[in-house]
Amino acid sequence: MDLPGLFVTGTDTDVGKTYVSVMIIRDLMASGISVGAYKPVCSGSVPDASGNPHWHDVDALSYAIGGSFETEMICPQRFAQPLAPPVAARAEGRSVDASLLREGARRWSERVAFLVVEGIGGLLCPLTDEETVADLADDLRYPLIVVSRLGLGTINHTLLTIEVARQRGLTVAGIVMNQATPEPAGPASESNPAEIARRCDVPLLGLVGYNEPTVLVQNGRPVQVDWQALAVGSPG
Repeated sequence: MDLPGLFVTGTDTDVGKTYVSVMIIRDLMASGISVGAYKPVCSGSVPDASGNPHWHDVDALSYAIGGSFETEMICPQRFAQPLAPPVAARAEGRSVDASLLREGARRWSERVAFLVVEGIGGLLCPLTDEETVADLADDLRYPLIVVSRLGLGTINHTLLTIEVARQRGLTVAGIVMNQATPEPAGPASESNPAEIARRCDVPLLGLVGYNEPTVLVQNGRPVQVDWQALAVGSPG
């Protein structure tokens, strides 16, 4: 890859990777930077009013970058069942094309100045029959933004994700904690951010409230993150 970028991963599925990816894209575009959005593979579609399949994550990413790129540019491999990609592919008599996972990212190189890659599930989520998300992240070499939940259990999940990333030689640029559901996260939401920050040396970039993907908060106050600076470890 000869294009600067960030790889947004999560501690699990449905932790808010898309929300955070959209936030990063909007921040960069507000600074006048042309941004591409890439989700290597997506599974779990919902029909629209006409019965045509749609993937929420892909639609959200497309909207964030202005709707000016084809769906195949944003996500070239899409499957209907809400299962791990290789399992969803097998249900359709197909397989995930490992080479296309990489080639799809390279297609953005001469079209934009920055690329936001949104992963699938967590780092050890199966991506093909042989590979995990961590394998693709290792090939792309983009610094990781780890998205985790605010609620109970997130300390373990977050620290495990960081440990796996470090074992694979991946750079973790920062952590964003997201309130993934409308229900209050309870007292753990008050103590978890400080506890995670105390137990690892990865910057805690801030918190995202439920359904507020444009506001990143630290200590109760909105903050702005220099996403370009966090991507300094990537090409360009």
